[in-house]
Amino acid sequence: MDVALVKPTTARAPDDLFAAARSRLPGSGPVSALREAAYAEFAERGLPHRRIEEWKYTDLRMLLRTVAPLAAAPDEAAISRAAEALARLDVTGTCKLVLVDGVFVPQLSDLAARDGGVDIRTLRELLDDAGNATRADLLRTNATSDVMVSLNAAMATDGVVIGIGDNVTLSKPLHIVHVATRAEASAFTRSLLRIGKGARATVVESSIAADGADSYQVHDAVVIWAGEGAEVDHVRLVEDAPAAASIATAVVTLGASTRFNSFSLTIGSALSRYQAFIRFGGENATASINGVNLLKGSQHGDTTLVLDHMVPHCQSTEVFRAVVDDRAHSVFQGRINVHPDAQKTDARMMTRALLLSDDAEADNKPELEIFADDVQCGHGATTGALDESLLFYLRARGLPEKEAEALLIQAFVGEAMEAIADETLRDVAITAARRWLEARS
Repeated sequence: MDVALVKPTTARAPDDLFAAARSRLPGSGPVSALREAAYAEFAERGLPHRRIEEWKYTDLRMLLRTVAPLAAAPDEAAISRAAEALARLDVTGTCKLVLVDGVFVPQLSDLAARDGGVDIRTLRELLDDAGNATRADLLRTNATSDVMVSLNAAMATDGVVIGIGDNVTLSKPLHIVHVATRAEASAFTRSLLRIGKGARATVVESSIAADGADSYQVHDAVVIWAGEGAEVDHVRLVEDAPAAASIATAVVTLGASTRFNSFSLTIGSALSRYQAFIRFGGENATASINGVNLLKGSQHGDTTLVLDHMVPHCQSTEVFRAVVDDRAHSVFQGRINVHPDAQKTDARMMTRALLLSDDAEADNKPELEIFADDVQCGHGATTGALDESLLFYLRARGLPEKEAEALLIQAFVGEAMEAIADETLRDVAITAARRWLEARS
């Protein structure tokens, strides 16, 4: 019997995407060379598809189809609309660093509010600094060969580069806010944070849309280096427009005896993927990675985690919750790699999905890859509906059906949200979840 093999379409990058944006991209010399090489890699490989294992459940050739052109630099009208969106932001008491359509806007930011021992510069100014021989390294990463990270390196227009000195304790969180004001356009940003030895810092990332912004794309990357003994809390609060697409990457390197606590909440976006690559580079480091996706309609939300335990005596825990309604699709992929030298590793991962509709879908794929023999590792995954007996119990005591469901859903996501150390930020996340629940009613 003859078998015809059908290959996926190439879906190469548009030839004019990089060419049209090149004059607006900062950097020359080695920066330009790196950008061209990164874009050539993306153009050769195209958007990831289901035959690539890491993107099996999030086929961008079907879901994204193409990369939108680079958004125009924000003018006064865009900045004014961004200011209105910022006024509605729940997070207060932070040092805001605002990026509008991928460009840092100082007049909307709180640079004067930063603590002593904190240096904040823009990615654009560093890439444009011809006297900086290592400026191209700001666009490199050895953590992953993911093609969307290559695209980010090629197209990144701006971001913030933050240095926190040794033993500095921040009095307020640093808050990177991404505001979209353009429709049918892409914003490419990359931010880098170097946190000194013994420093204490909370970093918040928010993604919001101005009125009228829709069908835009966000391509963001953040790179974090945490020094020995540092304590870092990283909170992501993503509420993009309903028709938006968001591809976000975090690359984190932990030094010895560091504590890294991360939480991600995704609401909104027709398509979202958050991928985090976390490397344990020093002994006795601990990481707690938590997340919640609240999905409805035909939304597609993907969380992909890769943890590399490279050295002994490190600990990691991952707790992820997804609530999926209507025809939405949740994806969780988590892989823990324990390398041969990483003896005494303690790593645990748990993902749970709650399906509120017969048409909702959840794909959970936790994995362990262990090359050391003295470790404690485990993972688990569950998918199910609301407990009918608990629902009946609440309704029998006078609660309306939607209110009873909301109470159970809040309890379901509560474990992951309790991981947020900052009480104010925890309240913001809980409030956002309640808004999502109220919109279901």
